[in-house]
Amino acid sequence: MANPAFETVDPPYTAFRFEVVLDLADPPPGVTNPVCNAAFAECDGLEMSIEPKTVREGGNNREQIHLVGKVSYGQLTLKRGMTANLQLWTWMAAAAQPGRVSHAEGRVTLWDADGTPRVTFVLRECFPTRLRGPSLNAKDGLVAIEEMQLVYRSLEVRLAGDGAGFSVGGGIGFSAGAGASFGVGGGLSVSGGVGLSGSASASLSFG
Repeated sequence: MANPAFETVDPPYTAFRFEVVLDLADPPPGVTNPVCNAAFAECDGLEMSIEPKTVREGGNNREQIHLVGKVSYGQLTLKRGMTANLQLWTWMAAAAQPGRVSHAEGRVTLWDADGTPRVTFVLRECFPTRLRGPSLNAKDGLVAIEEMQLVYRSLEVRLAGDGAGFSVGGGIGFSAGAGASFGVGGGLSVSGGVGLSGSASASLSFG
């Protein structure tokens, strides 16, 4: 008799079928979108953690209360075989320039055994913090590997293709003095994977 558990549990995805896409908002000369044509051999650091705040209740020595603290994220580590493509080094040099914004929007997508995108990790405002060249040794015949580390502002996980993301932002302000001004701003963006995306914004000002 077949085990019914096997009929309701999805097989896990493999770790070797993935794609890393980094799109720069303002790419410096010599850097394309996506960076390095999304060709990376290793990806690590998709991590989210919550720092709990422990509170002791007076007179209760057997229990402790945990409150939700700050959310922190890991560092994304990307590795690739070094070639004549020096876009990572160009991006790192541009990021070191004062006053230049070198953030990138990142997507790491897992594929199933059939080559279909299944799960996407969305990383906002990726910023390079470290770039390491290959370890060289004349007696070894290994591939030269370059490694970059990135920090990111937030991490979101969604289903690829039929997963949807939704975000809304807006603001309102009023000031009065010798003159008066009033303003309203808002934004709306919707994305639902492949073939579904949209955005809208509106603003009103009076002075």
